[in-house]
Amino acid sequence: MLCFSLYAASRATTQAYRPLLEPFGLTYPQYLVLVLLWERDGRTVSELGQSLELDSGTLSPLLRRMTDAGIVVRARSAGDERVVVVSLTDRGRALRADLAHVPACIAAGTGLTRERADELIDTLRRFTADMHASADATRAADTTSGSPRAAAATDNERVHA
Repeated sequence: MLCFSLYAASRATTQAYRPLLEPFGLTYPQYLVLVLLWERDGRTVSELGQSLELDSGTLSPLLRRMTDAGIVVRARSAGDERVVVVSLTDRGRALRADLAHVPACIAAGTGLTRERADELIDTLRRFTADMHASADATRAADTTSGSPRAAAATDNERVHA
């Protein structure tokens, strides 16, 4: 089943990060926040949530723990006090050098060549976009019909369930 394979791959990936991040007191989602902030510091909570596909109920406690650990600071935007901007502290910036080995360790663990990894990344990005589009279409159909749609499972649907 496709869904189980994706789930298992995701869990295995997260587990591979754990021993690399634990010495720094980080979880995998916190590491992802750091990666985004290393790319461009001073992102809004909304931008982080959108990039990570996390809702505020999940992201806010994660950012609170990172703030308490002295890795990031959160501040209200001067232009719009409803907007919270997340920025790296000196400790958060220093972690970039401390964790520079992580991507190579994970890449080595995949057993993929660079070309195969790029192909997989492209496939997964398209898959994600297609799944979002499908979910959006289903929500739109359910909203207009007033009830959940029921469909008989075809052989193809059972394989991909």
